[in-house]
Amino acid sequence: MINPQTSTCLVDGKVYAISDGLFLSDLEPKLANIIRNDYPKATKNSFICNPHLLTYRLERMRRQQRQDARAHDKINRKMSQALVKDNFQLTNVYDNMEATITFGERIADAVAKYAGSWPFIIIFSGFMIVWMILNTVGIFGAKFDPFPFILLNLFLSMIAALQAPLIMMSQNRAAEYDRLEAKNDYHVNLKSEEEIRLLHSKLDHIISDDNPNLFESQRLTVEVLGEMVNQLTETRQQLELLKATQDQANKDIAIDQKNKTNE
Repeated sequence: MINPQTSTCLVDGKVYAISDGLFLSDLEPKLANIIRNDYPKATKNSFICNPHLLTYRLERMRRQQRQDARAHDKINRKMSQALVKDNFQLTNVYDNMEATITFGERIADAVAKYAGSWPFIIIFSGFMIVWMILNTVGIFGAKFDPFPFILLNLFLSMIAALQAPLIMMSQNRAAEYDRLEAKNDYHVNLKSEEEIRLLHSKLDHIISDDNPNLFESQRLTVEVLGEMVNQLTETRQQLELLKATQDQANKDIAIDQKNKTNE
């Protein structure tokens, strides 16, 4: 008949004092579920001794660590997969444009760059002034384009007719550059948004899962250390009791021998 102060461990079937273990109803649900997975017939009134309970507590901590590691690996894989998507491929717009530029486009860029500068305005203005002075004063007796300077107007019209398409070609290239740059910026924004979203997911995981799991691991560690200290304390007390019993037995033997000698 089993003493009410003792109970049978469901793992090894041995009888232990109730103080040397716990019932499944006293354990946290996750730890109790791990034990029930190994012993499906276990109930909430089933008893488990401290040595085996320590083993299951360590197993609970290992499973929790593996679960956290899998969650981190999953987030890291998602981040790696997101960052290698074609949608986030960035390009050097300037190098691409320079690699495909034609000779005519280079001329158009040069004309647009020079025609839109102060040196061109000053030089061309000086040329027109000199032209008008020569044809008004008649230096050297030559007036090859008298007022209203029809030939000068013809030259200006020809220059404007040729210059306008060249400037428009350069502007088209600038617009294409701006379009590619805007597309590249859009990819940069997409990539930044995806990285921020994944970082938020990782931070949420750390806050919602890792921190509670860390505290749970610390709690389990403290419980395991507490149980080990209790077992060491009980072992030391048993050794001290055994030593005291042995000393008393030795004293009794010595007294018996002395009495027999006196007789």
